[in-house]
Amino acid sequence: MSKAIKPKGTTWVSKVIKYIWIAFVAGFFGFILFVWMISINFLGLFGTLPDFKALENPDSEIASGLYSADGVLLGTYYRENRSPIKYEDLSPNLVNALISTEDVRFNEHSGIDMIAMMRVFVKSIILGQDAGGGSTLSQQTAKNLFKTRTDENQGVLSSIPGLRMLIIKTKEWIVATQLEKAYTKNEILTLYLNTSEFGSNAYGIKTASETFFNKKPSDLAVQEAAVLVGLFKAPTYYSPVYNPDNSLRRRNTVLYQMVKNDQLTEEEFDSLSVLPIELDYSVANQNKGLATYFREIVKADLLQWTKENLKSDGSAYDLYGDGLKIYTTIDSRMQRYAEEAVDEHMRALQKTFYNEMGNRDPWVDGDNRIIPNFIEDAVKRTEAYRLLKIRFGNDTDSINLKLNEKKRMNVFSWEKGEIDTLMSTMDSMRYYKKFLQAGFMSMDPHTGQIKAWVGGLDHKYFKFDHVKRGKRQPGSTFKPFVYAAAIENGYSPCYSVIDQPVEVYIPGQPAWSPANANGKFSYEKMTIRHAMAESINSITAYMMKKLSPKIVIETARRLGITSDLEEVPSLALGVNDVSIFEMVGAFGTFVNKGEHTTPIYIDRIEDKNGNVIQQFTAKKRPAMSEEHAYLMTYMLRGGFEERGGTSQGVPYSIREGNELGGKTGTTQNASDGWYMGISKDLVSGTWVGGDDRAIHFRSWTAGQGGRTARPIWVKFMEKVYADKSLGYTKGPFPRPERPLSIEIDCDVYEKESQRFADFDYDAKKNDF
Repeated sequence: MSKAIKPKGTTWVSKVIKYIWIAFVAGFFGFILFVWMISINFLGLFGTLPDFKALENPDSEIASGLYSADGVLLGTYYRENRSPIKYEDLSPNLVNALISTEDVRFNEHSGIDMIAMMRVFVKSIILGQDAGGGSTLSQQTAKNLFKTRTDENQGVLSSIPGLRMLIIKTKEWIVATQLEKAYTKNEILTLYLNTSEFGSNAYGIKTASETFFNKKPSDLAVQEAAVLVGLFKAPTYYSPVYNPDNSLRRRNTVLYQMVKNDQLTEEEFDSLSVLPIELDYSVANQNKGLATYFREIVKADLLQWTKENLKSDGSAYDLYGDGLKIYTTIDSRMQRYAEEAVDEHMRALQKTFYNEMGNRDPWVDGDNRIIPNFIEDAVKRTEAYRLLKIRFGNDTDSINLKLNEKKRMNVFSWEKGEIDTLMSTMDSMRYYKKFLQAGFMSMDPHTGQIKAWVGGLDHKYFKFDHVKRGKRQPGSTFKPFVYAAAIENGYSPCYSVIDQPVEVYIPGQPAWSPANANGKFSYEKMTIRHAMAESINSITAYMMKKLSPKIVIETARRLGITSDLEEVPSLALGVNDVSIFEMVGAFGTFVNKGEHTTPIYIDRIEDKNGNVIQQFTAKKRPAMSEEHAYLMTYMLRGGFEERGGTSQGVPYSIREGNELGGKTGTTQNASDGWYMGISKDLVSGTWVGGDDRAIHFRSWTAGQGGRTARPIWVKFMEKVYADKSLGYTKGPFPRPERPLSIEIDCDVYEKESQRFADFDYDAKKNDF
């Protein structure tokens, strides 16, 4: 039997095929082994992968949101400005553009697109052509969520350049397939859009839509969706703001991909591709939007809260990444009205201030003489000077050279908005010191909830908050605390005193004898209600002499004043610095039937899932009797009702059918102008003055609180009453249920009650 004859070369071919199969099988099982070792991080060589629990609950940084009481987003706190949304909130245009461009077989694969991988292998590796990426949306989501390419997730072998990328890609394949098991396709697509970066400090599709088009993702037109999808390739290079031509080309590429995927017709593409990119661009920052000063105050409190409170697992809360929802007491409508009131009045007042100032500098001493070296001394208190001092030491010539070196900068102005100009540090200091500043706060006295907070003119250029952080002399707005002490000590609002000089003797010091604002004494007998309404200094001093500073301080403390108060007679005229915040809280005690309610501005804090972490309530305590509190609202009404009252200039439109109370305040040289206004539902306070006490109107008349501060309250109340949706109505202050034990009809009081008629002491016996 003869042997079969093998064709020539068959042995060689068989061997090649055999080796190919061996290599293929070895490679296949080797790759399976490689994947397995990566999945368990064998010997720590490859770096960690997220566990299943992390896949079920992916941890991406979410900005914490600060909300008004009526649900308006006031601002966010973040490292990455991201606010997640649901699939239902996405525009179909956005979904179609994304799938058509980034992963056309997204709905067909299970996390890895083998066809795309083969395309990349053949074209990129074998043919050396650019075939694009082979990553699926699931893989890109894995990269976004778990930071697979960061150093902390790498192992020992990751230091080998070629191997590093293979390990990273393999990790992304593994995580992508696990994501496909844990989530639906719609959930993965939403996760991707929520975790992607779009440039311009926008993370996530919601923030990107708002940043570039001022729209919700659900409202995006197809060409707008294409612009945003185009940013995935390279956020800076294809930015419609910084590289509009690149962005336009990329947008049209995305639109054409939609045509290829049957999501657009050729006709639709032709009409859309010629459209320009129309942006409504605004990068979110803490200097824009409502309540900018308030947001900074709350941030400090929230950071302290995160230090004092822990999650259930013992870890600390992260204000910048945990997606907390902080609901405040601020009403967005009232906040807007308050900001408008400050803006409208201060714009006009600054012009008046400039006109009075003329070509002169406004920083003057008590005799209206220019203070020498005022700007030179002021600049030494700045951060710029401190840094120059570190750099140049005692080399004053170099420091002065830098301080006077002009550079391009944007500056604030009322007339022209933001001005792009050339100024030196000294120039800008001199420029900004000429601006008057303001602060305003309004509170519900019954709940303690703050409804509006305006800390200054413009947070971008004037960072200092004048509501809580700023403290200034309150002037005559402190007088109600003197009269509150008098009421508590048995004096009626009808108690009469003569307007004449009063001397108070202090051991070892000259006698204190204050003049009235107009420098004159009428020598008329008037009730203390009328005296407070006209803000007569002599009668306030007389009552202080009757009571003593100690009693007045004790009364002010109970009512809510927390700042340091000196036990001196001049305390009666408001010589000690206080804040708007504590003044509003204290005046609120009068309206709230004698119960002091500490002002609050945070209602509750929720986690990212809407679970309430902490609910806040105002601290309340009895401070004075209901009758005495009502009598003080009656005293404060005197400014509107008594002849010559300092609130007589308030428009009839808000006085009609209403009971209002108010007190003006003006400090020496008109450095500070104040107004405290009360209604049955709101207590508000406002302050106006220069950054420095030396900066003020030259005439006391122009700088008095009735002209500088009161108009802000008036404008605010007009807007509040005009907005019926707020629910604030006009009406009287509620009277106590029990009859008053003190007569407030002064004619009856004069006839029937003489218990204080002969009540007087020898001046020397009452000195302190």
